[in-house]
Amino acid sequence: MSDKTPLISVIVPVYNGRAFLHQCLDAIFASNHPAFEVIVVDDCSTDESADLSRKKGAMVISTPKRSGPASARNLGAEKASGELLMFIDADVVVTRDTLGKVVEHFVRQPDLAALFGSYDDEPAEQNFLSQYKNLQHHFIHQTSRSEAFTFWSGLGAMRSEVFLKFEGFDSQKFAVPSIEDIDLGFRIHRAGYRIVLDRNIQAKHLKKWEIVSHLRTEVFCRALPWSRLILESQGLKNDMNVKNSDRLSAVLVGISLLLLPFIVWQPLLALVAACCIVALIVLNRRILSFYARKRGILFALMTIPWQMLYFLYSGAVFVMCWFLYKLPRVIRLKAGFEGNCL
Repeated sequence: MSDKTPLISVIVPVYNGRAFLHQCLDAIFASNHPAFEVIVVDDCSTDESADLSRKKGAMVISTPKRSGPASARNLGAEKASGELLMFIDADVVVTRDTLGKVVEHFVRQPDLAALFGSYDDEPAEQNFLSQYKNLQHHFIHQTSRSEAFTFWSGLGAMRSEVFLKFEGFDSQKFAVPSIEDIDLGFRIHRAGYRIVLDRNIQAKHLKKWEIVSHLRTEVFCRALPWSRLILESQGLKNDMNVKNSDRLSAVLVGISLLLLPFIVWQPLLALVAACCIVALIVLNRRILSFYARKRGILFALMTIPWQMLYFLYSGAVFVMCWFLYKLPRVIRLKAGFEGNCL
């Protein structure tokens, strides 16, 4: 990286983001960092996202067809001039010093390949699910290791040379919003590059979560591809949202639910199920205490069934993926081994 202030290219993918895009762009353009460009990649929006971006002063690129954020970010990176690429979601509002903090990391650490931050603890939307979802994200990032094994593109930066070397996000595998950033980060980390999570780089999330959109995203766009990535990669580190405590929590939820139908015939099983729930609460006492500090005891109690649901579908999807993808491979390997022994 050159001695002069490095140019950072801020890439914002958007699809029908008129409701919040102006706040995102206003915050970026208010940055106190002297050298940056803003590239908005419009993914065939049917609203005024592209026109709004041009009026704000951003370079606007349009995808030829609806392609998803992975492809949109890749297109923005192709047009970028900066030594650093900064990815910011269109519903994220940064602070004035965000770009400066990011650039400082890369200047001070020549071996740093990528960096990301987290949502702050003051979500914009006030409904319960939005508060719960965003505070959960904040807690996970704030309690994870600074030396990360993955990447987050909601508020993340990467050296352009590294991004191009790994051919960016896998837009073929991830044509819809999914874990394309996690996949890219894992590929980079596996190759020996450093990725850092800076807990002090935080931004406000404007998204409003509803029950249907939340569950659809969590199960089909997160849990399913996450499980496949874990199985393909022979496991991931005990960090982020794949901590050992999370895995054990999923087992406890599964056991307690499996016992419920048999309680009628064997009432003592209710005690076992209750012990599983108590153990689950103990395992998750840190995040429950965090919820209580931020939003009160009632809010924390309301999150318990949602935490249980989170562990339930995460565990169930992982088991399903194991049977679909891992078990057939194990059977084939065993059959091949036995064949060689004949």
